Amino acid sequence: MPQKRPAHYHVVNPGDAHPQGWDVPPVNDLRSAIALLKTLPGHYLETDRETDPIGELAGVYRHIGAGGTVMRPTRTGPAMLFNNIKGFPDARVLVGMLASRERVSALLGAPVRELGIQMAEARRNVTPPVMVKQQDAPCQEVVHRADEAGFDLRNLLPAPTNTAEDAGPYFCMGLVLGSDPDDQDNADVTIHRLCVQGKDELSIFFAPGRHIDVFRQKAEAAGKPLPVSINMGLDPAIYIGAEFEAPTTPFGFNELCVAGGLRGQPVELVECLTVRQRAIARAEIVIEGEILPGVRVEEDQNTHTGKAMPEFPGYTGEANPSLPVIKVKAVTTRKNPILQTLVGPGEEHVSLAGIPTEASIHIECQDALPGLVKNVYAHSAGGGKFLAILQVQKRHDGDDGMTRQAALIALAVYRELKNVILVDEDVDLFDTDDVLWAMQTRFSGDMDAIFVPGVAGHVLDPSQTPQYDPRVTAKGTTTKTIFDCTVPFHLKEHFVRAQFQEVDPSLWAPSLFGKTKPSDA
Repeated sequence: MPQKRPAHYHVVNPGDAHPQGWDVPPVNDLRSAIALLKTLPGHYLETDRETDPIGELAGVYRHIGAGGTVMRPTRTGPAMLFNNIKGFPDARVLVGMLASRERVSALLGAPVRELGIQMAEARRNVTPPVMVKQQDAPCQEVVHRADEAGFDLRNLLPAPTNTAEDAGPYFCMGLVLGSDPDDQDNADVTIHRLCVQGKDELSIFFAPGRHIDVFRQKAEAAGKPLPVSINMGLDPAIYIGAEFEAPTTPFGFNELCVAGGLRGQPVELVECLTVRQRAIARAEIVIEGEILPGVRVEEDQNTHTGKAMPEFPGYTGEANPSLPVIKVKAVTTRKNPILQTLVGPGEEHVSLAGIPTEASIHIECQDALPGLVKNVYAHSAGGGKFLAILQVQKRHDGDDGMTRQAALIALAVYRELKNVILVDEDVDLFDTDDVLWAMQTRFSGDMDAIFVPGVAGHVLDPSQTPQYDPRVTAKGTTTKTIFDCTVPFHLKEHFVRAQFQEVDPSLWAPSLFGKTKPSDA
């Protein structure tokens, strides 16, 4: 598939050695990812107990491993496969594949603290997808056509609800693949909110600025439907690579190239059976359909709850009164398919959105201010979107101003980012206690806080509304804040942390450090 990209990003050929030497595992679909998790203690769990996908499944996983911004009590825990789904004797549902940074590390091959850097390298070193024949596409082993008697999406796939307020069952991990109506090679993939509205209809919610929505508007202006495929149950690299946003992945850039860069091998695509679109060949489930021109539905038309579903900030979103409709043409699956889902506000969203956020910021800061920004963490408290911690290493007086410039770059490159905290190299940016320590001892509110008012943010933040802030003229507008918790360069020698003797602690506590017995030496 031809790929449009900036000249300074280059293509990696399959088989090339990884430039950073990361040990990327041989994962190319969901099943090989599960096989890997089964070898990792504490990262995978199965249950044969009957589970209702309507509310109960999410209620269970809330306690097992959801984490993130989910209301407490919750925790970060294993991925979980539910083998006995009420009303669906042949279905299985997986939740939490990416709901742990340690698990993402195992699945992608880079250390936990280098995942954002690995994503940045994958964006710089892309591998475009390739086409395969239908006989080589596991996603089309079983075919259900919508024009066949008895076809009903509601009885075919166990779309879950998270809460009793949900507008309806949702496909929460449906990766939508769409193309420019006039150029099929100009394609985009994005995860969108997909609510089951009927036996062959889904509503789709587009956050502002999504590229597939641009394709939809272009098709609608011509009075034509937009063919799409909805791909579920994928190699985790595909899901996480798809979460890059503009300007890191500008209009015309296919994010499947990033997944190829992560794996060092191309994502395989196959032609759909009923629409003029492509699907991910090794997906567990593919829904083929068309976004209809000029058709809109209320998101909660079947329940009238006024709510949509729990979103990443931790609140249940409002139901949208007018959403485009996808008319389903077919469902194709692997044999004994696994439906993949997530708990909306959980840690899985943090991984999906946050690691690409880290990569986007790292790329732009490294290009503009080489060597200053050592690492970036998109914090769980912001769902991977609202809060970024930037770790810097100042080298001279001029870096005091450049550090704040790095924060402005972060806000510019990722428009949904709301707050940036700057810390020095001696602060563990992944340790919230350490970051808050830096704020208490290296920050003075009236001197080290920088406010940027009236800037576009995210429509799902309930504080970004005219009702919350009368100064705001439109939903999704906010004041962004930079918290500079770094030491002025000329005072570095006065802010040296207490230094302790270097020892090998495993000699005293071997079980805490992966050793079986202490040495007598």
